[in-house]
Amino acid sequence: MRITSLLFCGTAALGLAGCGSGDINISPSTSVGDTTINNPPASGGPAANPCASYTNTGGQTIQGSPSGDNCVYSPAFVDSGNNLLSDLFIPALPNGGAHIFQGSLFVGNTYRSDAAMAAAGIAQGGDGPELSIEAGTTIAFEDNSSFLVINRGARIFAVGRADAPITITCTADLVGDLDNDPERVECWGGMVVNGFGITNQCEYTGTRAAGNLQTSECHVDSEGSAGLDENQHGGSNPSDSSGRLEYFIVKHTGAEVGNGDELNGITFSAVGSNTIVRNLQVYSTFDDGIEMFGGSVSFENVALVYVRDDSIDFDDGWDGTIQNALVIQSETDADHCIEADGIGNFSTLDSATIESIIAQGINTRSVINNLTCLGTPSSTGTHSEGSGWRFREGVFVEINDSLMINSFKAPEGAAGTNYCLRIDNRSQQALLDGDIQFNSVIFACNTPTGGSNAALIRQAVTDNTGAIFANITGAKDPTAAGADTDLQLLEGTTPVFSIDFDTMVVNDAMLTRPPFVRANWNDEPVPGSFNAYIGALSQGDVNWAQGWTFGIFPGSRSQPLWFEAE
Repeated sequence: MRITSLLFCGTAALGLAGCGSGDINISPSTSVGDTTINNPPASGGPAANPCASYTNTGGQTIQGSPSGDNCVYSPAFVDSGNNLLSDLFIPALPNGGAHIFQGSLFVGNTYRSDAAMAAAGIAQGGDGPELSIEAGTTIAFEDNSSFLVINRGARIFAVGRADAPITITCTADLVGDLDNDPERVECWGGMVVNGFGITNQCEYTGTRAAGNLQTSECHVDSEGSAGLDENQHGGSNPSDSSGRLEYFIVKHTGAEVGNGDELNGITFSAVGSNTIVRNLQVYSTFDDGIEMFGGSVSFENVALVYVRDDSIDFDDGWDGTIQNALVIQSETDADHCIEADGIGNFSTLDSATIESIIAQGINTRSVINNLTCLGTPSSTGTHSEGSGWRFREGVFVEINDSLMINSFKAPEGAAGTNYCLRIDNRSQQALLDGDIQFNSVIFACNTPTGGSNAALIRQAVTDNTGAIFANITGAKDPTAAGADTDLQLLEGTTPVFSIDFDTMVVNDAMLTRPPFVRANWNDEPVPGSFNAYIGALSQGDVNWAQGWTFGIFPGSRSQPLWFEAE
């Protein structure tokens, strides 16, 4: 990305000639605070303002101000408390220019009552304003407490391409201040998408199986919600749409916002199944990579790189699917590859309530296919577990054709940490009942299982699922080029590609697949139909991450990945 000029105009000066906006005429009768009201130039005048604009409720056109190759948008254009209530199209700018927001970008209003929502005509996705972002666009936030929120009813359509992804980042990233620190985090808040989907933070009648779940006054505070930053989620429409994200990259998030929350890369709060998320990357964030609080949104092709907390986190009844996900943890600071909870506020509920929620089918019930987690036994950072997958609080989950590898380095943490798998409390019973399933899954960590009943959990997984544990002591290179011939799982110059299953080696033995697998966690076993590989990527079959992701392959990063051979 080339930023030829990055000039910031003071808030009070936006739209004035001194800020490089000589094509903008300010008329006192049409000015709104310090935001430009763009009047068309006279014939033969300067070129038109290329910055995004919208028409407000008073019929005025509100537009950003050019600054070199960039466009700058003051809090008077949009901010928390000055939410965008009209459709907005953000175009790609020539010469690598970026759209710089000096405040937050909140799309649509939020509502705390059914009556207020009905009065505003908001009942489902699409009733509110739409934010559209052109392929190849870069958006940057200037203030680290700023964040992007898509409220219920509003939608985002950010459809990039492999040759023109959309990037959301911060201004320090634009000028190269982060080039020598690829794991730099907390540069801005992050992104929150809110929907009308199911969340077990609310009470429902009916069951998920019958398709008749109903609720009222379901308005759950989302992350970052307080004061002018207020935003809520929840409802009874699992097929709600919040829009579409494709070839979409979010970088350097996790800063603390007004209410004290450290935001994730992207938080999906009760987002419905008709929201399309495909080819998504979160790069370098202090908190979680993606986190789902309820909802039914599904994902295809997800890359999560240098996430400090949990790369994939889900809770509150999320029942979507992830198809193809590559996780690369930070070398020095990481928590879990997956952390999953089944029921919100679990510790405050009695056993009868917990079982009632499970009977309704509104506990978390999710499926992950073709996941590769490349972990590190970190111990020096803020998040120092460096662990694999943790399931608890009544979560039901099925994971198929996946790898959890935490063997590149020897353990660094306390005994019992750096585990591959941990299953706690009500989810231990879910494992025994067959409601947690692993099919064609390989665990390769020094500590196979952690937490209470660790040995029993390992035995139950070995006996009742299609998973295998590698026996590892110390550091072990799991690549085909490595010297450890008893563990062969990955290949490639950047070793993120799975070897064909038929040539994988675990515990000095070739692998065989079980003849039957479950098609879903609640189905009877069925004959297996297998790909040639397990995991997220295969050089000979599927390489969806090449060409658009950041920081994974040579040419898109400033430093080698920590586990690559010298």
